Amino acid sequence: MMSLSDLAILNMIKDPSTREKGYRALMETYQKRVYGIIRKMVIVHEDADDITQNTFIKAIKNLDSFQNNASLFTWLYRIATNESLNFLEKKKRRYFFPVEDHEEVMKSYIDDSPLIDGDEIQRRLQKSLLSLPEKQRLVFNLKYFDDLSYDEISKITDTSVGALKASYHHAVKKIENELKVD
Repeated sequence: MMSLSDLAILNMIKDPSTREKGYRALMETYQKRVYGIIRKMVIVHEDADDITQNTFIKAIKNLDSFQNNASLFTWLYRIATNESLNFLEKKKRRYFFPVEDHEEVMKSYIDDSPLIDGDEIQRRLQKSLLSLPEKQRLVFNLKYFDDLSYDEISKITDTSVGALKASYHHAVKKIENELKVD
């Protein structure tokens, strides 16, 4: 299915007679990509589903504040990444998890979940990503898996390109070391 341009989607949403169709177009155009980045951050499918839904609810509620100086994709990604980071922070506080315990729970989820596909190398990579601080993991996911430029990631995370390059470099080194140990 051909995706509509951001402008066309926004125009449909602004027009009361096509608003619902516009919301559907927004979801159909961006839902998979938004879910993908959230899933890589929170691992658990059900959590990713909830956060994806919250991301779109928040986006729809705040559509009036959307500035046309960024693409809808960038704006949605920013909301999604903030929602993911907030979720992970709340989860740690709520369960008083030491970071290592939370990491172990997530690693076992990767092993046991039929929803996480891929071979052994893919599973080892996913597990090694869990050892990264959330912000580093986010930068790594956006650069490595989503193949975004540092400029795009900078807009999404509101972080300088230099800091992103350093963050990515550190993430890669940690992952390499983690994979060597295994």
